[in-house]
Amino acid sequence: MKKATMATKTTHRQRAMGTGFVVLLLLSLATMGARAQEFRCNVTINSQKLQQSTQGYDSGDKKVFENMKQAIEDLVNGRKWTNMTLEPVELLDCSIALILGTRASATEFGGQLQVQLRRPVYNSNYSSGIFNYLESNNFTFTYNESQPLDFDINNFYGNLSSVIGYYCYILLGIYMDSFAPNAGEPYYAMAQQVQQSAENSGFAGWRSSDGQKSRYWFMENHTNSAYEDLHGVYYKYHRLGLDMMTKDQQQARQSIIEALQDLQKVHKKRTNLLSVQQFVDVKIQEIVSIFTPAPPQEQKQVYEVIKEVSPINVVKLKDFNTK
Repeated sequence: MKKATMATKTTHRQRAMGTGFVVLLLLSLATMGARAQEFRCNVTINSQKLQQSTQGYDSGDKKVFENMKQAIEDLVNGRKWTNMTLEPVELLDCSIALILGTRASATEFGGQLQVQLRRPVYNSNYSSGIFNYLESNNFTFTYNESQPLDFDINNFYGNLSSVIGYYCYILLGIYMDSFAPNAGEPYYAMAQQVQQSAENSGFAGWRSSDGQKSRYWFMENHTNSAYEDLHGVYYKYHRLGLDMMTKDQQQARQSIIEALQDLQKVHKKRTNLLSVQQFVDVKIQEIVSIFTPAPPQEQKQVYEVIKEVSPINVVKLKDFNTK
């Protein structure tokens, strides 16, 4: 893979429109400072299910959950995940919601994790959802507020920090893919290292045998050369599509159609890929908005792709002219 460099002190908009836009791919794992480095992440801890059950919740636990929230935000926002220098407006806008459902002891928790990422669109106030994933309800972890939330890509210190670190690299991969061809590749490789360090931990979600929605499969989809067209989907849809809407709407829509057709190519190689379904799920309403005023031939092209790759979402295209 070719390495690229990125000019410092440029904004997303400048990079997106500049013909010389490139991405710095060399990674650094050093921890630097307590300020936001690459992420602007908002964390929420939902303990409502614990309060409504007999899971040992009492009013004194409020401080535990506040500290848990702060610990996760400090890990995501305070850690230096790459060697890029980003301006405040360039930070990845994401959110992490932890919905607690069980509590086996004072430090052992279980529940669901939802991770979202949004991407700004050039020359607009619009942010496009690019990732929105809710894990199945088998996420368990240990959290002790008296101990720091440590993370290392090659060592498993705990399920909470490893899962958070894994998703940080997945988000970086998707985000960078949306700005330059294959720019996310090294970040997916980092997510793979996290997965390999955690797969023998005994916690669910890291192995291929843990189900079709396990973390293993989302990482595998993005590191398997058989699905290399997946990387171009993000680039064509966002950089050549959404970012160009104010310049040439027809050409921008054509780029989005090409992105969806690339997604279809990936689907043909293997049906029901986790990454393909996630993309359609997060984009379907946006696709409807973009192509509702489009010519019938464009609507038909979009319809044919969605019908094949995600039949459950076809009903949302019911107003398209597909004749």
